[in-house]
Amino acid sequence: MPKGTIVKALSGFYYVQNEDGLFQCRGRGNFRNRNIKPLVGDEVVFEAENKTDGYVLEIMERKNELIRPPIANVDRAILVFSAAEPTFSPLLLDRFLVHVEANGIEPLIVISKIDLLTEEELETIKQYRNDYEQLGYKVYLTSTIEQLGLDAIRKAFDDHVSVIAGQSGVGKSSLLNAINPALDIETNQISSHLGRGKHTTRHVELIPFGSGLVADTPGFSSLDFIDMEPEELSHYFPEMRDRLPSCKFRGCTHTQEPKCAVKEALAQGEIREFRYEHYVTFLEEVKTEHKRRF
Repeated sequence: MPKGTIVKALSGFYYVQNEDGLFQCRGRGNFRNRNIKPLVGDEVVFEAENKTDGYVLEIMERKNELIRPPIANVDRAILVFSAAEPTFSPLLLDRFLVHVEANGIEPLIVISKIDLLTEEELETIKQYRNDYEQLGYKVYLTSTIEQLGLDAIRKAFDDHVSVIAGQSGVGKSSLLNAINPALDIETNQISSHLGRGKHTTRHVELIPFGSGLVADTPGFSSLDFIDMEPEELSHYFPEMRDRLPSCKFRGCTHTQEPKCAVKEALAQGEIREFRYEHYVTFLEEVKTEHKRRF
């Protein structure tokens, strides 16, 4: 039986791509009975008599899956945040980073529109870049106007399945167009790859991008901390995760507990204060969501 990757799901059809081309398939009947839904990004076994009449028979094990957007087996999340218009928000960036880390996806941080900054503002952004690079994240400063940082970003897409995320207006479409002009994505919209308007039904699609694939999707439509346990949150802050074994209490929330390695590192300046403040903010949200569930 042939294997392939679902690159688009639309109106009950799954479009499976492999070296022999694109096959329009339906899901196997018992998927619904077993409460299984194929997702874009799934590696599948299928059968097809021709290019328009096939069936997805089996879904291979997923390494991860997202609910909103519905996509599986994502390698990288390209998190695009503008340096200005709108103003750079480390709080929102940290929110995205937690969600990406929680799903086992490698995040790459892109700070766009650096051409709009004064020298002083640029130094502030560079300090943030240094902070996040010290945590192990890859950070790119870019300008589509001045063509800065684009070559490095272009290579980041190769041989990976990537999803683009970030708040509206940060220049996601401009960035993709600058890297690959053949896409001709309308700016001010996340995508018009298929000629979709702002108010029509959206769906996820994987489109070729260099030697990789990028998800044509509105990105993360929900950033609520649903189904996360309070003691789990610190696992998604690398500077805290590394220190968890040194905390006196298992399940330490790094707020009131004595002999907390995270609090000690904070006091010694080894953890940046803004990151800790964001952690505390998110922890309250996680606790609130947790109470709603129980």
